[in-house]
Amino acid sequence: MTTKEIKELIPTRRLLLGPGPSVVHPRVLRALSTPLVGHLDPEFLKILDEVQHLLRRLFQTDNRFTIAISGTGSAAMEATIVNLVEPGDSVVVGVNGVFGTRLAQMVERCGGTAVRVEVPWGEVISPDLIEGALNRVGSVKAVALVHAETSTGAFLPLEDIGTLCQQYGALLIVDAVTSLGGLPVKVDEWKIDACYSATQKCLSCPPGLAPLTLSEKAVNTLTRRKTPCQSWYLDCSLVADYWAEDKRTYHHTAPISMVYALRESLRLIFEEGLEARYARHTLNRDALLAGLQELGFSLFSRVGHHLPSLICVNLPPLFDDRSIRSILLHEFNIEVGGGLGPLAGKVWRIGLMGESSRFEHVMTLLAALDQICAGLTHSHPQGKALAAANTVYTLSRTSL
Repeated sequence: MTTKEIKELIPTRRLLLGPGPSVVHPRVLRALSTPLVGHLDPEFLKILDEVQHLLRRLFQTDNRFTIAISGTGSAAMEATIVNLVEPGDSVVVGVNGVFGTRLAQMVERCGGTAVRVEVPWGEVISPDLIEGALNRVGSVKAVALVHAETSTGAFLPLEDIGTLCQQYGALLIVDAVTSLGGLPVKVDEWKIDACYSATQKCLSCPPGLAPLTLSEKAVNTLTRRKTPCQSWYLDCSLVADYWAEDKRTYHHTAPISMVYALRESLRLIFEEGLEARYARHTLNRDALLAGLQELGFSLFSRVGHHLPSLICVNLPPLFDDRSIRSILLHEFNIEVGGGLGPLAGKVWRIGLMGESSRFEHVMTLLAALDQICAGLTHSHPQGKALAAANTVYTLSRTSL
């Protein structure tokens, strides 16, 4: 390939309805093009203060340590584990999908013991199972749980887990990558000690930053470590000094444009209002699910525990995963996600996160699938999926 063959970058416009990234609002894209200032410039430090303020409101916490890690959600996951887990520590890890498994692997890479509490994918982990593990193991450093399991579309209620962890002297670590901004995450009320997320999901910001908040108990834990954090880049005791208003000690060059973008995406969230945003995600999920069921899809995760931000559905018998997703992508410019691990080829993961969670996007996807289904079987009654979704929207309007 020659340099002349590399043309101006004009990617195809896709409707992003996969497990991430989500659709980005034009205001966030404009923020990315804002002229740079230095990462220690007083103007940029003021922007960091504003981002921290907005993140605290979104996490619903007063935690002083509330920052955005330079990296994706997996970087925040790793930052949390490498800072709080030392060799010999036992951590109870809830495993009901890919990301619980990843948490356990990170614990083990730190020299800790991952006490896996496993249930079938798509199921939820009950407080009784967690307490059973805490009783069985004895001394436990932390309990690590995935609030919204991206691989299965299941969400885990957390309201009673924090109190349980406190009774056993364990920290509560929560993965909120696919929930923050799409459904409530109440860090202080639920007694969560470490909670992290990512910008490219319900925050509808490009991938590249990962919000993270730590309680005072978690901060005290990392400052009392017996061994140095195994990652210099992700060492929160060092990164914290850059975000601290009274220090601003250089650690690494912040991704300035991404901080601009995150600030604007958070402004959009609070302009809409959290309760209105959560209600929008729930309504669009219900409408999409009603339409999908008319097309022969069925819910994979347990009823009552399926995410409003990401739907995981079993494929109809006549659907070939790769070929139908390819048609959606190349003929309709719509991206949806396939299954991971043992669910590959069996399920779809459809993201309705942030800006992707819109009435017009739900109806666009259902219209495309309706057309595809009509081509697969002449007996398919066209229009039923759209009608089912529209009924959900109509009932929502009449109930107001």
